[in-house]
Amino acid sequence: MGRGRVELKRIENKINRQVTFSKRRNGLLKKAYELSVLCDAEVALIIFSSRGKLYEFGSVGTLKTLERYQKCSFALQEGNTTSDREAQNWHHEVNKLKAKVEILQRSQRHLLGEDLGPLSIQELQRLERQIEVALTHVRARKTQLMLDMMDDLRRKERLLQEINKSLRKKLSETEGQGYHPDNTANANASLQAPPEWDSNAIANGYGLPPTPSNAVDCEPTLQIGYYAHPEGSISRHDQAHNSYMHGWVV
Repeated sequence: MGRGRVELKRIENKINRQVTFSKRRNGLLKKAYELSVLCDAEVALIIFSSRGKLYEFGSVGTLKTLERYQKCSFALQEGNTTSDREAQNWHHEVNKLKAKVEILQRSQRHLLGEDLGPLSIQELQRLERQIEVALTHVRARKTQLMLDMMDDLRRKERLLQEINKSLRKKLSETEGQGYHPDNTANANASLQAPPEWDSNAIANGYGLPPTPSNAVDCEPTLQIGYYAHPEGSISRHDQAHNSYMHGWVV
């Protein structure tokens, strides 16, 4: 039969208790050593017997491991304390900001003429003075802006006057050098006017007879049928001209 499960309770027999302590102490020290060697871990073991005797094991020294433990433990405690303190400070700041925002919102409503019921006479008078001071500042700023705009307009006016003066000076110098706009306009008109056509020259160029200067005036009305000229109304020159037949007609 195998060993049964040992009940974990204080051994009443003093001798048996001492023997069990010695065996388990040696086994625990052995396990600590094996853990430090196999896993390259820093292990420290401290055991006090019932009589107050100290048994210890340290892979790199018990004191060194304890100092390292204290540093880590204090750092964690300080970190937790700092975090709690910062959280409290932030909570306090949030409450202060909320109170300030509420005060500003209430003041804004008062300036807009809202929620004036709870205010006393002194508070209303103070609010009235604040509004008057603010109105004075607004009017002063508006006046300053208007003055600045007027100065800017005056500066632009002086600049335009100087430009106008310069242009007049250039115009007077140009007129003094003999520049006449009328002559220039006449020259431009002569260049743009088309030349007059000579009808006789064109007719001679195409082999046509010249147009007589005393040609018979055309009748303004249309005559249909035979028309008898009165006697002596057609001159000899006209008869000779009418008897002429153009070469291109034949």
